[in-house]
Amino acid sequence: MSVTGMDCAECALHVEEAVRGLAGVREARVYLATERLDVVYDPELTGTDRIARAAERAGYGVSDGAGETRDRSGTELGERLTGLFIAVVVLVVLVETLGERLGLLDAALTRIPPWLAVVTILVGGYPIFRRVVLALAHRQVTAHALMTLGIVGGLLIGEYTAAVVIAFFMRVSDGLEGLTTERSRQAIRTLMQLAPERAHRLREGEEEDVPVEALRPGDRVVVRPGEQVPADGEVQRGSAAVDQSPITGESMPVSKEPGSEVFAGTIVHGGALTIRVRRAGADTTLGRVIQLVEEAEANKAPVQRAADRFTAWYIPVVLGTAILTYLVGGDLTAAIAVLLVSCACAIALATPTAVIAAVGQAARRGLLIKGGRYLELLARVDAVVMDKTGTLTFGRPVVTDVLALDGYSEEEVVRWAGSVEQLSEHPVAAAVRRTARDRGLEPDQVDGFEAMAGLGARAHSGNTRLLIGSRRLLETETVAVPAHAEAQAATWQAEGKTAFFLAIDERVSGLLAVADEPRPEVPESLSALRELGIRRLLLLTGDSEATARAEAARLGVDYRAELLPEDKIAVVSELQRQGHTVLMVGDGVNDAPALAQADVGVAMGVAGTDAALEAADVALMHDDWRGLPEAIRVGRRTFGVIQQNLGVGVLYNLVGMTLAALGILPPIAAAAGQSIPDLLIMASSARLLRSRRRAA
Repeated sequence: MSVTGMDCAECALHVEEAVRGLAGVREARVYLATERLDVVYDPELTGTDRIARAAERAGYGVSDGAGETRDRSGTELGERLTGLFIAVVVLVVLVETLGERLGLLDAALTRIPPWLAVVTILVGGYPIFRRVVLALAHRQVTAHALMTLGIVGGLLIGEYTAAVVIAFFMRVSDGLEGLTTERSRQAIRTLMQLAPERAHRLREGEEEDVPVEALRPGDRVVVRPGEQVPADGEVQRGSAAVDQSPITGESMPVSKEPGSEVFAGTIVHGGALTIRVRRAGADTTLGRVIQLVEEAEANKAPVQRAADRFTAWYIPVVLGTAILTYLVGGDLTAAIAVLLVSCACAIALATPTAVIAAVGQAARRGLLIKGGRYLELLARVDAVVMDKTGTLTFGRPVVTDVLALDGYSEEEVVRWAGSVEQLSEHPVAAAVRRTARDRGLEPDQVDGFEAMAGLGARAHSGNTRLLIGSRRLLETETVAVPAHAEAQAATWQAEGKTAFFLAIDERVSGLLAVADEPRPEVPESLSALRELGIRRLLLLTGDSEATARAEAARLGVDYRAELLPEDKIAVVSELQRQGHTVLMVGDGVNDAPALAQADVGVAMGVAGTDAALEAADVALMHDDWRGLPEAIRVGRRTFGVIQQNLGVGVLYNLVGMTLAALGILPPIAAAAGQSIPDLLIMASSARLLRSRRRAA
């Protein structure tokens, strides 16, 4: 359901408590950023109507899935009367100011009847007073209750004009809180606006314009230059450059042709594409990203839980301070000022506004961070553990070196190797075939092909017998290996490469070195991590000791080799026992156990991969290591802003309540000053909406 009228974290908490109190409700969670209420309930014990009424009784409007408002009477009435209320308040303020400062209009000031002040307060403050009464009916005391108590106190001591001004600033403060939350929501709404509303669907050769919601897997759609891709799918016809920055954060458009994968929300340039839909609507990568960003708000950071606990006991402390002020000094005006200057909402807003802004902005740049908990952990990371295959490398073997022997040329060695491997499904065979194709070499026809697991392959081309594989294969086939070939294979092995021998008619005729293709941006990203103060960088791999040693030496990191999945978990646990906050970066699927064990699990290149999106705490939508130090920077910036926000809220309240208790801060100034921390927190959190991504 959609819930309207919420402007701070306290509002969301009240809705949750009201709904959770219903019989049959197992879970209720409110997302302030998107004004959404998710409920898990037993339909035999309750229903959606009762759930909606519970939220309405708490003082908020509720709309169903179609978005049709069920009840906004309180909000609408408040909106209609706000104009009249503000006009009257401004008049009163002017009269009071002129009367006191210039000695004018004293007669007019004394002629303002008390009933007009009371009516003005009731008219202007009705929406807030209504929520206070409804909250009290649910045994909930809110920050607005303190302001309401201050207004009542002002009326009781005859400060009618002051009570009107207090009510005015209460509305101003309420509006600022709503503006603060709305500003943070904008980042998420920008993501939602990436999804197009219409699509050009092909049916029996005819093109029809349909809503995106009507698309189903298997449909074909046409996307023209400048248009957004309406769904995830595969290109069937056409070629174009596609701007994928809304999904992956890539700065440059990516070339797409038949067989390429495209994502909803990306923009086509320089060509038209015909696409077969694979995932539509909420199932697209964009839809999943929006859903996870929405839910990230509910994944509270430890500092947010501390702020929630602070708010829970803060209101009783304020009430106690006000009572003590009156009992000690006998000054009811000072006691009322204490109630008015206290601002619990500022502390409640400190964390969620920063988290919503940071998560939404990061998602627009291809960094999916699943909530405040992981932002705080990112800020504390001091050890980075990394997988090798598919993480430091592309997970795609390539031929790096070719050595020709026995009078053959390099081209002949590659052509014969490609001839044997043309029937093999092994990844190394694919690398050999790509090398032959890139050199323009056509393979010979072979027969009698046989793949031998763990060894290599053999075949015949006419009367020529061909072998390609490891040293063990040659031993099995009793083929002698020259000493210089052995030496070259050992050298490549020390460099982290794997050597394969080619034998033609029982003689070693060439060697090929194969290695997993490294990601070129990794050294730069590791340097950036070191600049951030992260000194413990550890490579975990199932590869051999020699391969791991060579890769670790190239990157300047520590390593552990020949590890099973459970061994990787043990290494991460060991680092955690040593007091480290561990970030594990992997491919999101094969490394799932170690990612789950780490304090922060980061998956790379997860666009279009639902399993990886679910497995990771932080997901890099683009296969680019430079997103890793950027994620840590985002975490540190956000946590810094949260600490500043909390500091401002707590310090302001302590100083304000002290001045009010001493009689230095009058009620009108206290009410006006309550808006100041909201403004400061709004400005502070808004800094996170500005991108500071370093240029690559």
